[in-house]
Amino acid sequence: QVQLVESGGGLVQAGGSLRVSCQASGRALYKAAMAWFRQAPGKEREFVAGVTWYGGHTNYADSVQGRFTISRDNAKDTMWLQMNSLNSEDTAVYYCTARYGSPGSTPSQYTYWGQGTQVTVSS
Repeated sequence: QVQLVESGGGLVQAGGSLRVSCQASGRALYKAAMAWFRQAPGKEREFVAGVTWYGGHTNYADSVQGRFTISRDNAKDTMWLQMNSLNSEDTAVYYCTARYGSPGSTPSQYTYWGQGTQVTVSS
């Protein structure tokens, strides 16, 4: 089973920036599309950003477009989400996920998940 581990979450002031990371073991991410989802307490898990395995195509939720940037380095088996201009609505547990196929925007499309990392934005 693919192992995905998120890190980099924490407490940040509104308007600030944070970068979360996703680390996989070995060649686990080879040819896999990846994405970030987030989930706040009492709410459904929602799509944040996705990227193809080669990094040539990305897509973002409307709520984060222009503020967040997804990237990956397959040589390092790592994916990042750079989050800028954070606001209280961004507070959630952020999850790294992967699937073999095109990146989608619903949780059911993804096969592998990390444990998540908490991001809290203080206003």
